[in-house]
Amino acid sequence: MPNPFEGRSVLITGTNRGIGQALVEEALLRGVGHVYAGTRIPLTHADARVTYLSLDVTDQAQIEAAAKTVDSLDILVNNAGMAAYDDLGDRALLEQHLAVNLFGPHAVSTAFLPQLLEAQGAIVNVLSVAAIASIPIIPAYSISKAAAFSLTQSQRALLAARGVRVHAVLTGPTDTDMSRDLDVPKASPESVARAIFDGVAAGAEEIFPDPLSAALAPSWAGGSVKELERQNAALL
Repeated sequence: MPNPFEGRSVLITGTNRGIGQALVEEALLRGVGHVYAGTRIPLTHADARVTYLSLDVTDQAQIEAAAKTVDSLDILVNNAGMAAYDDLGDRALLEQHLAVNLFGPHAVSTAFLPQLLEAQGAIVNVLSVAAIASIPIIPAYSISKAAAFSLTQSQRALLAARGVRVHAVLTGPTDTDMSRDLDVPKASPESVARAIFDGVAAGAEEIFPDPLSAALAPSWAGGSVKELERQNAALL
């Protein structure tokens, strides 16, 4: 089978650690031509195919500057995120989660949409199973990911006719700094990154990249939530 990533250009946000860092390495293994790695801290990479971009997804000026430096783009991976333990008692913390996990992907997708339209490319939003079932020890995170899932479904419907595919990655617990205090079995970032690229290659609208989330996959495609999404999309 031909390699769908060979020679392609990919932009990944939140690449300084965790899943984002693993996604950069997986993209290189898949033979991409160029990886734009968005990060808030200066980094370098030994592979000449990697270009680091100063990119805070809450900073509109940085987003616009980054978009001007990328001439062509096939795949945008909105991976940057935050998660903090809370009890919904601090509105500012909820707003911070929304700024990073919802408005960040929206702003980055909007800024790079011209390149994605030209390439007939794809948007990949890295979400969480918390988007469909809240985790009450991190409710602000759960709320922001649920909103980002709705954003993803809306983008999918609105961009389908324009040739841009939109994927939702519904991750379970992953062994990263973000979930280091969560005492449950966790998938490795590397295995999650592989599953994300496999899902994009397969054209999966929802990608379940780890053992916990994969348990949801068999009933998802034919389930009532997915069918309602299809019905709603037909309103366009």
